[in-house]
Amino acid sequence: MKLQMNSVHYEASKELTDFITQKVNKLDTFYDNILDGEVFLKPNNTEGTDTRTVEIRLFVPGTTLFSQADAPSFEAAADAAVEAMRRQLKKHKEKQSAH
Repeated sequence: MKLQMNSVHYEASKELTDFITQKVNKLDTFYDNILDGEVFLKPNNTEGTDTRTVEIRLFVPGTTLFSQADAPSFEAAADAAVEAMRRQLKKHKEKQSAH
């Protein structure tokens, strides 16, 4: 899977991008027909909240799957977003095998 990392108003470190890439690449074990992926890293410093947002968009044949998570750190947000994407991939795979 080809994965594109995008940092919005933030310069992501090599360790962070490697961590997220490793987590997202594990999604191949749940659905092996993932074409491409995009990850967006966004810091949120609005109204006194200091959270981080990770958005994951995966392109699979026939549809695009999207998950987003907010957490105090990018690592925690990535874990939550990958877990939500894992559930979506399993559900999508079940729908495909039912047809």
